Amino acid sequence: MRILLTNDDGIHARGLEVLQEIARTLSDDVWTVAPETDQSGLAHSLTLSHPLRARKAGEKSFAVTGTPTDCVIMGVRELVDGPVDLVLSGVNAGQNIGDYITYSGTVAGAMEGCLLGIPSIALSQQFSYTDTRIIPWETARSLAPSLLQQLVKAKPPRDTLLNVNFPNCPPDEVAGVSVVAQGKFEHGLGVGRRADGRGLPYYWLEFIGEPPKHQPGTDIEALNDNRIAVTPVRMDMTDHTYLGALDKQLGQGRDGDG
Repeated sequence: MRILLTNDDGIHARGLEVLQEIARTLSDDVWTVAPETDQSGLAHSLTLSHPLRARKAGEKSFAVTGTPTDCVIMGVRELVDGPVDLVLSGVNAGQNIGDYITYSGTVAGAMEGCLLGIPSIALSQQFSYTDTRIIPWETARSLAPSLLQQLVKAKPPRDTLLNVNFPNCPPDEVAGVSVVAQGKFEHGLGVGRRADGRGLPYYWLEFIGEPPKHQPGTDIEALNDNRIAVTPVRMDMTDHTYLGALDKQLGQGRDGDG
């Protein structure tokens, strides 16, 4: 099995090293194509306005001056020697859950693999923050291999990626695995205004919101319960529930105009 790895934290990220360790438990044919620099929060963006450059970073490893989406395209179409059987994106430093997955470059890497018809899985590790980030990488490193084997065997549909989040606790405190829906956050991004050395303003986007405390059956609740959250995410974003109702309303409007 030939595996392509990418991430959004960049080629030098600790989470990518962890993912390489995980992937090598599944296959001896592991390739890495990751961004040259941190691309967090860039979602499913791709580079169209300037060229991409690929730097060889090691055996079967490349750094690309682009986004996670660019990296997967470059890997599959140009850099990897032969067809790719599985795309793994991560391991992200921080959770990618709820509707915040729409911002995630980690999830976007799996999205692009999915669009290319390749089974794709995004992996993220929740962490705590006090004066510094304390990331329990051992949780993802030790628990991901067996879980990934099961997920690959499950053979998700062609248009579905799997979003996996590991809870912020040691491996022996993980309470199990939950297959759950995507949760919902209140919009938690604000704008912090600061001043530079000349007194001119500049701004940082800041996370200011807190997730709802109780959302049974969601990725948010699973992590709160120290469980690994596995969420199938469809590339088809059509609201099928509303589709018929909207068509009916517009049809009535057209009939009325006539």
